Amino acid sequence: MTDTVDALILDLLQWIGPGTRAYAEVMEAWRTSCPRLPVWEEANARGLIERRHVPGSAALIALSPAGTALLRAQGRAGAPAPGRRGAGK
Repeated sequence: MTDTVDALILDLLQWIGPGTRAYAEVMEAWRTSCPRLPVWEEANARGLIERRHVPGSAALIALSPAGTALLRAQGRAGAPAPGRRGAGK
C-alpha cells in the first residue's frame, strides 16, 4: 500500500476518534470511488475499524483494538483530528 493511503488511514482513525460515529456520517466524509485511494476499504480489510449495531439505532463505526493500537503506536491518539467534510461530532 502506498504511503499516501497509509497516512489517510491514520487520518480516518484519528477522525473517528475514541468514541463512535454514525455509519452514514463516515460514508459521507470518507467513501471514495477512486481505486487508488481505498481508505475506507483498506481500513476495513486491515481490521482497524468495526461496525457496531445497536437495536433501534443506525449502525455506528468505532476503532477496533488494532486501530486504537495503531494510532497510539504512531503517536496520534489524543491529537486533534484532521478536518473532513461532515466532521461534526
